[in-house]
This record gives sequence, C-alpha cells and structure tokens, in this order.
Amino acid sequence: MSEATPRFTPGTLWQSIVARSLSALECGALQPIATETQTLVDHGVHFDVHVVSSLTRKIADGLGHWQLPARHEQRANPFLPFENDLFVADVSDSHLCLLNKYNVIDHHVLIVTRAFEPQENFLTDADFEALWSCMAEFDALGFYNSGRLAGASQPHKHLQLVPLPLSPRTKDIPTSVLFGEPADIGKPIRLRELPFTHAFAWIDSVNTNARTKQAADTFRLYRELLAASGIDSAGPPTTPYNLLVTRRFLLLVPRRVERFEKVAVNALGFAGSFFVGRQESLETIVRTGPMALLREVSYNAPD
Repeated sequence: MSEATPRFTPGTLWQSIVARSLSALECGALQPIATETQTLVDHGVHFDVHVVSSLTRKIADGLGHWQLPARHEQRANPFLPFENDLFVADVSDSHLCLLNKYNVIDHHVLIVTRAFEPQENFLTDADFEALWSCMAEFDALGFYNSGRLAGASQPHKHLQLVPLPLSPRTKDIPTSVLFGEPADIGKPIRLRELPFTHAFAWIDSVNTNARTKQAADTFRLYRELLAASGIDSAGPPTTPYNLLVTRRFLLLVPRRVERFEKVAVNALGFAGSFFVGRQESLETIVRTGPMALLREVSYNAPD
C-alpha cells in the first residue's frame, strides 16, 4: 500500500491549530471553559478533576442557562454545516479537523466525518487513516466515545485529539503509570492493574511517521481489541465503549452506563482526567474513589 498523503501540508497541522485557536478566541467562536483542577491520588494514579470555576458558573447561572458544555450546542448537528471560524484543516477526502468549541484542554480538536455517520458506528480504516494523519504531526491522545452511553455529546461521528502530556506529572496520560513496560507488541493483552474490563495493546512506535502503516496496524488491533472485549464488530454496534490511542498503545473499555450518580464519564476518565460542573460531583469522586467510579460505569474485571 502506498503512503497516504493528508490534504494539509505535512508538518503544518500543529501551527494551524495554534493559529486558528488564536483567531477563534479573538472573534468569540472558541469559548474555553475555565476550570479549577484538583488532583486525587488513587491506585498510584494522579487523577485530575477539572471543576468548572466558580466565576464561570456564577456568570452562567446569572444568565439562567448553566449546563455542561456538551449540552450548550442547540443545533441538531453542529458539524453540518460546521462553523467556519473553528475550521483547522482538511484531513482527507472523508474527514476534516475542527477546534472543539467548548474546550477545557487547550488545542483540543475534533476529527469529523464530512458526511453524516452515527457516532455509534464502528470505526473504519478511513477513520484510522485520518487519525494517524493528525497524530503523526504532534504527540497526542486520540480518543473515541462510541455513543451517548460512552460519553459522546454529538451523534455525528467524530474522534477527538488532545496534545500530550495530559498532565505535567506524566509523559503521556496519568493512568499509564499502571501499564508497565512494553511487551507483546501488537497483541491484545489485559493489564492486571486495571480493575475494569478492558483490552490493551502496545504498538510499534518506530514507524510513527509511516501514517498508512500505523493506520493499518492500529485498525487491525482495534478490531482485535473489540473481539477481546467480547464486542462483535461483524454485526450492528450494541455495546458502547471508549477507545484511547497514542503513539505507544491502544486501550479499549466497554461501557455499561454513561454516569455514576451525577458524574458523567467519557474516554478521558480512563486516561486519568475528569470534568465536572459542580462541587458536588467532585465530592462524589472523592467519596467513591476515581478508580472505583470508573469500574461503576464499565464492568468489573474478570478474576
């Protein structure tokens, strides 16, 4: 297979994200959510809990429309048509890159299908080609929430990308301290330190810039992780899940429910990062424990 070439000029995506973020902030198209971060240590992991700042909440409450950013967008489909001021780059014939309008993490972008596809659909080789076209440009965490019960807030298929490290205390994501050293590269395994059902695989990061090879290899691994998690990718999607992808590994977690009490969880929770709108939700995480909460929204790991 010949090497796929992204529709943007290779080596320019990060600069485009930074430049578009600045212009979108100036015109008001980008509306970051100010948060106050608290760190909770559980199972040796430094979980970051981002709580919407009291000032932001006070302003929103005063306007009478406070709710989480995922619910701010009132249009049925904000990606058709997309907001021009949030456009970063054409990625491929099937995908484009947009800024996340209500971002908590700086330079958070979305990889969106041009034509409508349901968010519940399984990922395709074209999705992985678009993902790796972007991940080859800068060190990032890619993630996918496969529908509402997995934490997705929009029904139009989109992957998400945030720059790494996710926390200054780690080289990639906080939960990676539990992953150990790379072994059995390219094969689905279970990590003993994770107390919830999952499938994990180390990937060969030597060929990070070989976009087509990495896309093909990780697409194959993704299908194997689904099977290892008991999810049949040959039929219609019935089990929601979260997928995390970096240049070093893939982690797939089947989901049971969207939230525990009032704490909604998406893929970033399994990376070690929560986002909550109220102090009461922080108190729920403290009382329950971050890892136990992740177990509550997924499934207990088999003995």
